[in-house]
Amino acid sequence: MRPSSALDRFLRGMEYPATRDDLLREAARDGLGPDDRTALAQLPEQSFSAAWHIRYHLTRRALTEEFTPSASAGLVAV
Repeated sequence: MRPSSALDRFLRGMEYPATRDDLLREAARDGLGPDDRTALAQLPEQSFSAAWHIRYHLTRRALTEEFTPSASAGLVAV
C-alpha cells in the first residue's frame, strides 16, 4: 500500500520512536480513516524509529501481496 496523503501527514506529525500500538492510538485520536488504520494495524509489532521506517514496511507489504502466486496467476511467461 502506498500511504495516502492523510496517512503521510499523520506519520510526519508522529513522535518517534513509536510502537504499532502508539500509532494506532494516535491514529484513532486524530480521526485517521479506517483504511489507513487497517494498514497501520497490519504493521509488525515493534518500535519504529521514523516515518520512513513505517513507509518501508507498508510498501514492502504491498509489493509482497502484489506478487503472490494468486495475484500473478494472470501473468503469461514469454
